[in-house]
Amino acid sequence: MSDDEREERELDLTSPEVVTKYKSVAEIVNKALQLVLSECKPKAKIVDLCEKGDAFIKEQTGNMYKNVKKKIERGVAFPTCISVNNTVCHVSPLASDEAVLEDGDIVKIDMGCHIDGFIAVVAHTYLLQEGPVTGRAADVIAAANTAAEVALRLVRPGKKNQEVAEAIQKVAAAYDCRIVEGVLSHQMKQFVIDGNKVVLNLSNPETRVDDAEFEENEVYAIDIVTSTGEGKPKLLDEKQTTIYKRAVDKSYNLKMKASRFIFSEISQKFPVMPFTARDLEEKRARLGLVECVNHDLLQPYPVLHEKPGDLVAHIKFTVLLMPNGSDRITSHPLQELKPTKTTDSDPEIKAWLSLPIKTKKKGGGKKKKGKKGDKAEDSMQTESIDEEANGASQ
Repeated sequence: MSDDEREERELDLTSPEVVTKYKSVAEIVNKALQLVLSECKPKAKIVDLCEKGDAFIKEQTGNMYKNVKKKIERGVAFPTCISVNNTVCHVSPLASDEAVLEDGDIVKIDMGCHIDGFIAVVAHTYLLQEGPVTGRAADVIAAANTAAEVALRLVRPGKKNQEVAEAIQKVAAAYDCRIVEGVLSHQMKQFVIDGNKVVLNLSNPETRVDDAEFEENEVYAIDIVTSTGEGKPKLLDEKQTTIYKRAVDKSYNLKMKASRFIFSEISQKFPVMPFTARDLEEKRARLGLVECVNHDLLQPYPVLHEKPGDLVAHIKFTVLLMPNGSDRITSHPLQELKPTKTTDSDPEIKAWLSLPIKTKKKGGGKKKKGKKGDKAEDSMQTESIDEEANGASQ
């Protein structure tokens, strides 16, 4: 096959090299999450945590594929975000921001990494306190986690996106929580973080998506956001937005010099992946970004908020739909949770959670502790709801 033909063919999980790259970036982003999580302490500056996460990803990806002839793009696929309490997502502050974490905050960490355009993303929720998580904080985290476990088992070849959406809504309701509307779980492809095949977790009158069926060798970012409030977040201040992505299919002749300068910098540094304004020439950035957004050259990722007092949890993972079953490649153990609600009495949710993740055929998955004989693989993939909902102690 010539190089041109190779370029034309869409690379997917049928290529062992592609699978290796996904596993490599997943390992990096899981370690980056662990690093940021270890630094989440009262009075830690949020912008410092975001910068540490991004710096780790850049360093680690920079150390890989050094000796290949062809230049390989690599680095941050989604800037590290730290969103707290009733704030839903996309908080990656500018360097001048003084916001800090406080004891008792419910902290959501969101980040992504890529090598050669193959992307792994992860999000995790952590309550900044000692001991088990109880009350409504435990409920909202357990709701997101259990919904993620159900989604993992339903995002499989032959299943439909609408089935997944209905299931995760039912799980959230069992914990007296709501799925936050407008959140999408996207298919990912090489250099595409937000593919057209999606699960709309909760539809609303303004948003609908095409019906779709999952297929073997696809990759998805499963994105679950739950709230103790109404699940209808609002944009309070456009100035809080710092994350953008270049809209590669749009063009416009920018009028302002500052806009042309910034857009040129973005096109060189961040041609396809989301980026934070913190990584731009900050003096000119704010002015230039406005014109770029107004003319649809950039897609903003707005900072959204539920009402004060509401608690929001976020769990996101990357899953490869392999021939031998689903392979979740990004995740992190939860704190010990003691939710006030349970899904034990719901037979449908129990049935979803008992579905195997792998097929009977051996897939070379990591072995779990304990002697479980020939059924180790199946029992590993069908952990009980108690274990999943309560999480693992850190």
